[in-house]
Amino acid sequence: MAFDPRLIDDLARRLAGAVPENVSALRRDLEQNFKGVLQSQLTRLDLVTREEFDVQSAVLRRTREKLAALEQRLADLEAGGPA
Repeated sequence: MAFDPRLIDDLARRLAGAVPENVSALRRDLEQNFKGVLQSQLTRLDLVTREEFDVQSAVLRRTREKLAALEQRLADLEAGGPA
């Protein structure tokens, strides 16, 4: 999954902005380091897009519905005895 570089840039900028003023000379270097670390760590995560998540959620919901129907059918058959 690819990440929007603007989101990473914004997060790196926010992290660098949280650095105390007395180390403001290092702020640009820290921002670049934060950006590198964020990109590196986020690419290591096994993430999916929202669209992929929604599709899999729908598949799971349909599977559960089918399972419930099959369980009910089996219970009905067992209650009725051998067919």
